[in-house]
Amino acid sequence: MNGVDDTLPRLLRRNARAHGAEVALREKDLGIWRAFTWAEYEARTRAIALGLQACGVGAEDVVALIGDNRPDWVMGEIAAHAIGARSLGLYRDGLEDEVANLLAHAGATVVIAEDEEQVDKLLNIAEQVPGLRLVLYSDPRGMRKYSDPRLMPMADLVARGEAAHAADPTAWDRLVDATDGERIAVLCTTSGTTARPKLAMLCGRALIRHAEAYLAADPKGPGDEYVSVLPLPWIMEQMYVFGFGLVSRMKVSFVEEPETMMADFREIGPSFVLFAPRVWEAIAADVRARVMDASPMKRRAFDWGMRLGLAALEKGRRSRLADLILFRALRDRLGFTRLTSAATGGAAMGPDTFRFFQAMGVPLRQLYGQTETLGAYTLHRRDDVNFDTVGAAFDGVEVDIHQPDANGVGEIVARHGHMFSGYHGVEGIPDMREGWLHTGDAGYFDGAGHLVVIDRVKDLATTAAGEKFSPQFIENKLKFSPYVAEAVVLGHGRSHLVALLCIRFPIVSKWAERNRISFTTYTDLSSRPQVLELLQQEVAKVNATLPPPQRIRDFVLLYKELDADDEELTRTRKVRRGVINEKYGTIIDAIYAGQEAIPVDTTIAFQDGTKQRIRTVLQVASATRQREIA
Repeated sequence: MNGVDDTLPRLLRRNARAHGAEVALREKDLGIWRAFTWAEYEARTRAIALGLQACGVGAEDVVALIGDNRPDWVMGEIAAHAIGARSLGLYRDGLEDEVANLLAHAGATVVIAEDEEQVDKLLNIAEQVPGLRLVLYSDPRGMRKYSDPRLMPMADLVARGEAAHAADPTAWDRLVDATDGERIAVLCTTSGTTARPKLAMLCGRALIRHAEAYLAADPKGPGDEYVSVLPLPWIMEQMYVFGFGLVSRMKVSFVEEPETMMADFREIGPSFVLFAPRVWEAIAADVRARVMDASPMKRRAFDWGMRLGLAALEKGRRSRLADLILFRALRDRLGFTRLTSAATGGAAMGPDTFRFFQAMGVPLRQLYGQTETLGAYTLHRRDDVNFDTVGAAFDGVEVDIHQPDANGVGEIVARHGHMFSGYHGVEGIPDMREGWLHTGDAGYFDGAGHLVVIDRVKDLATTAAGEKFSPQFIENKLKFSPYVAEAVVLGHGRSHLVALLCIRFPIVSKWAERNRISFTTYTDLSSRPQVLELLQQEVAKVNATLPPPQRIRDFVLLYKELDADDEELTRTRKVRRGVINEKYGTIIDAIYAGQEAIPVDTTIAFQDGTKQRIRTVLQVASATRQREIA
């Protein structure tokens, strides 16, 4: 790469000049795929940048973006960088309090919102964000009744920008030439597993140079296709859509709606995909649920094919027969036929889920990293995949184990030349010591030099008898079941392990209908004794794979799903254990007290502000008392 191409606007201009007629982005709208060439990509970004400048937005301002993954988000973010402003991505499902806190903390003056839903959210919190002076919206549907002077359609902003370009055709080039790769360009939210997310400050050069290091480990080019489905505020989606997209010219497509994701995904047939572990788990569960509805002959064929595929995988190869009778059609149904690279990251994935997709022929690899390190810095190489590890470090990245114990287990620390620049509004960097980022994760290196991540250091637990265990490891094994959506394993300082489980409602409800079990709501279904017995069998299967001290003795099925809106999960679907222990402390204590039935009388709030009172009784199930449930 040319040494001066160290900002996203410069990369966009270079690609538009050299490859203007090639497709860069696609978006599905009203059932039709619309393509944007590099020239069109630059032209709209230019118009947004000049329009923002005409509205008085400039250097050091913060431009926030909220909504689904869309081309306007991508163009708006690069446009902000072109005028010297900083971009801040917000999760589309963020609650008003979360959004207000982040906007106020960042000092945002402009927000690019997708539609009426997001505009309503912003207007409701306007008093909490007094510096907010401009709200742009891309989708004008439903907006005719609004009269707030801060609102402006994106179409009007683009028109202003096009007029500015017509009046001064050199203005865009002057802006791009003035961009500085060392200037802070992105404020990226951290995962926030223990507290409110912090805002990591990333400069353009660091993002681009780390993308180059990543591409050296996992090459991509203009012929590669990527479907953007993970939230754009997440650092890995920033890396792929902006880093990979602009450095390698990999084509990026955006689905129409989250509900149409898999159908749109199949239409594109991407060559590369990144899904969070929760998505891979959901896909695996959906496959097995569909098999449950199939004919007996198809179910036998599936079971036989999986046995052949897993047996071959254990020997380090693929089963041609399993591919012929099962996997080829399954990959086609899922849109995985053209995959040459697939990744998962952001949280740990259970080895059973990993084996499932590897046996299917999906070239799945694990990666590992943090927001502060510009995303991933370890990855399995194509010919060296071990599902118990997260692979080896990229070239130029140092990874070490801080203060390892006798077994080599300690805190993972990392450093490379393209790290973040600190946290916005925070003096110093508490997690950085002598140039090393202390990740807070526990791990070790295996004999092949691969990094093995066990759990968060603070989450590693020890029973009262002194037996050590990783809650996350056991939780991931539980979530391989098609019936388990979420699991929280407890037992630190206690006599034995217990679990709080959430059923995977779409699949358990289908199972209940097939077995003629009546129910009304999630709470009602999770309280059915037949469902409890079904989950008891799933827990027993997991227990059979664990050493006795790590087996779950008791569990309950929660009356609701764990939800990021209730701060039980992060926006990237990681469990907030502190919140769980506090919120469900009474239930946890009752389980350990030996109660077999726990009355619950509580109120849950929905995103639209409505509330529902829930009165139920949680039955405590035990792996040794299966017959007592029925």
